[in-house]
Amino acid sequence: MFGLNQQGVNGYAKIGIETGVLAASPVKLIVMLYDGAIAASRSAIVHMQSQDIQQKGAMLSKAIMIIESGLRLSLDKKAGGEVAESLDALYAYMSARLTAAHVRNQPEIVQEVIKLLTDLKSSWEAIDQNKAVAQVVNQAGANQTGVNQAGANQQSTPQQGAGVNRSLAYLA
Repeated sequence: MFGLNQQGVNGYAKIGIETGVLAASPVKLIVMLYDGAIAASRSAIVHMQSQDIQQKGAMLSKAIMIIESGLRLSLDKKAGGEVAESLDALYAYMSARLTAAHVRNQPEIVQEVIKLLTDLKSSWEAIDQNKAVAQVVNQAGANQTGVNQAGANQQSTPQQGAGVNRSLAYLA
């Protein structure tokens, strides 16, 4: 009587993704792009193994589109300098490798790209985590300063909080 309606499920998934995008920080958006490219690439491997050529092509095309139209186009080469240039070259390499994997039907090439995407995603997640830690430390320092100025806690000084902030500044 109550069967699984795939269109309904897909609709809810789309709403969830759209909500995530609207609420996401720029770093989180990049991580979401990596997630999408990794998922599409993994799906392509499954379709390679089951010899579903149409779906293999669709999933590899999706992964390439995410890399080219999402990750590469989001690079700010002026602000990012050498790092952005290196990422641009790496994204071009990944797209070329996925194209080669499609033509040769070689899942190991897709695995190579998945490894690169996963490593980059981990780096972006670490950046996001470090920013969150720095924000908490900065907030704690601001709260400590407020307590000291009110005279409620004379054992800690604002300079101690500032020292922690300076020590963690490289994380931001």
